[in-house]
Amino acid sequence: MFPKRTRREFLRQAALGVGALALATLSSQAKPHHPAKAKRVIWLYMDGGISHLDTFDPKPELTKRHGQPFPLKIEATQFDSDGPCLKSPWKTRQHGQSGLWISELFPHLAKHADELCIIHSMTNEAATHANANYWMHTGWGQAGRPSAPAWVHYALGSEADNLPGFVVLNAGLLPIGGIDNYRSGFLPAAHGPTVFERSDPVVPNLKPADTHKQAKQLAAIAAFDKVFSERLGHADPIETGIKNYELAAKLQTGVPELLDLSQETKQTKAMYGLDDKYEHTRTYAWQCLLARRMVERGVRWVALTVPRVHGDNRWDAHSDLKKNHDDHARMVDKPIAALLTDLKRRGLWDEVLVVFTTEFGRTPFSQGSDGRDHNQFGFSIWLAGGGTKGGLRYGATDEWGYKAVDRKMTIHDFHATLLYLLGLDHEKLTYRFGGRDYRLTDVHGRVAHAIVA
Repeated sequence: MFPKRTRREFLRQAALGVGALALATLSSQAKPHHPAKAKRVIWLYMDGGISHLDTFDPKPELTKRHGQPFPLKIEATQFDSDGPCLKSPWKTRQHGQSGLWISELFPHLAKHADELCIIHSMTNEAATHANANYWMHTGWGQAGRPSAPAWVHYALGSEADNLPGFVVLNAGLLPIGGIDNYRSGFLPAAHGPTVFERSDPVVPNLKPADTHKQAKQLAAIAAFDKVFSERLGHADPIETGIKNYELAAKLQTGVPELLDLSQETKQTKAMYGLDDKYEHTRTYAWQCLLARRMVERGVRWVALTVPRVHGDNRWDAHSDLKKNHDDHARMVDKPIAALLTDLKRRGLWDEVLVVFTTEFGRTPFSQGSDGRDHNQFGFSIWLAGGGTKGGLRYGATDEWGYKAVDRKMTIHDFHATLLYLLGLDHEKLTYRFGGRDYRLTDVHGRVAHAIVA
């Protein structure tokens, strides 16, 4: 039997109790293991497999041997249609005082060479898109595990008052494998992503039809959740439902203000490319500017996706490498460069870690006559801001750009390093599930301290 009380007392006490419960759980997690270098993350994901050989890791040997048989043993490839050595269609030269190599595909980004930490020895465990994406996002090659941002949100919570702590900005194409790349897995669902679509509306059903009626409904829901939680004996999954309702209510005030780009100057919007002639540049500019506005308001992790340029091809240049990478680079170059500039001038550089990754690179030999197949044995990613060393070249692939040969970085090493920059020890960040303690890095992972400023 429930204790007797008036309906008003019941609703008031239950709502207050539920709020305290949610706050207590959040506070218990929001403690880093050591002083953090960065507080928030913007993840620029180049879905499809951007070619390191044509962007950040040029190989003169491929130019010399263009059209000749590839001299090394070729591992199994996705389509088993392996041709001769293939030189890059673009020129790559050194930039800045650091002399980092950046392709002519990225003229705007090249101006930030001294701010980039390029990792040339990244590897993946898989060569198929879905599995490689799961590895990169969750540290495991199959769907079901918590994503890296979900782990971070679980550990640190959010600094945003009326926005989600983890947002996916979907401009057209989620990475192959879908939303499972970002889910919270066996962590409480409250740590999963909120997806903002590049559509109208960005968040559906945001405005309530009747605010007074909605307030009464929320109070009633909170009351029943409180009673049910007490009878169940533990907070989850009821607490997750409570947090979702609370967040939904907060979004009604936070999102309209966030999306109001009239607050930005004409010069800022032009710098990002919101008025660019190329529609896909405008789309990616919207993502980058919105990401900056989100981290400025305390959102812990913002993940950007690739707009739909050539159907579902993404950066996946199995053929027509030249057009594929020309169009995709044109799409992202200007907005990303603007994002880096904007973070610096707004005093966010040291707080925000910008991560530019892909699931794997491309082969140094051709697929067909003008494409490259998947290559998980060595490729390039880069980090900027958030306590990383700028103008740094970390690791290396062999003279052909085929395999990592110096300071090879695994997925677990990569995740361990990201967590370290955010003040988290990857060996201490665990969650009990199914009778064992899980962590993002499984039983592996080493922090690449050489890239930490």
